[in-house]
Amino acid sequence: MKEKILIVEDERDIIKMLEYNLKKEGFKVISAGDGEDALDLAVRGQPDLILLDLMLPGMDGLEVCKALKKESKAAAIPIIMLTAKGQESDKVVGLELGADDYMTKPFSVRELIARIKAVLRRVAEKEKLPEIFQAGDLKIDFAKISVTVKDKPVELTAKEFELLRTLLAAKGRVLSRDYLLDTIWGFDHAMEIQTRTVDVHIRTLRKKLKNASKYILTVKNYGYRFEVEG
Repeated sequence: MKEKILIVEDERDIIKMLEYNLKKEGFKVISAGDGEDALDLAVRGQPDLILLDLMLPGMDGLEVCKALKKESKAAAIPIIMLTAKGQESDKVVGLELGADDYMTKPFSVRELIARIKAVLRRVAEKEKLPEIFQAGDLKIDFAKISVTVKDKPVELTAKEFELLRTLLAAKGRVLSRDYLLDTIWGFDHAMEIQTRTVDVHIRTLRKKLKNASKYILTVKNYGYRFEVEG
């Protein structure tokens, strides 16, 4: 089944451009030109992901995001924010309100589509996982986004936690560096970000997990997998 994307944008040219490119990638597309219509369509249309512009007439994007997260029928829909603003504060506020990713205009359509696919994969993988996972001294609470080793909390960055979640969701399958890069960072391997970024994060994650890092195995010349003994 094709995933449905809701575009919330008041500039018609941008809507047309996004509709064309998203449909070419196989997505269904619906659109809204203001915040009120966006809330209505999110509830009635049940899209799989929302592309939300911050600079909207009347109700702005941050208000829309806040309202969506309070609406039971729309709260779980992932959101990627689009805006002409580049200030760090806007990005932080948007992410704190529950947005899943953030892109500043003008943006690369290719990169945006890569990010959309990455967010949708993360959502699918989250649905496969139990609320709490435990193996030996390692305990991961996905609902609370917390990790403990021997009952002591382990402070992970958002990317480290997503890396751990993605490896675990693969259920022992080997995941390539390119796959992890695309899924967690939202970039495809042809872009400037390097696959060594994955190796650096794996090293840091292993260091923080201490003896529980034994579950993260390196597969030479390919990538990583998560394997529980026995």
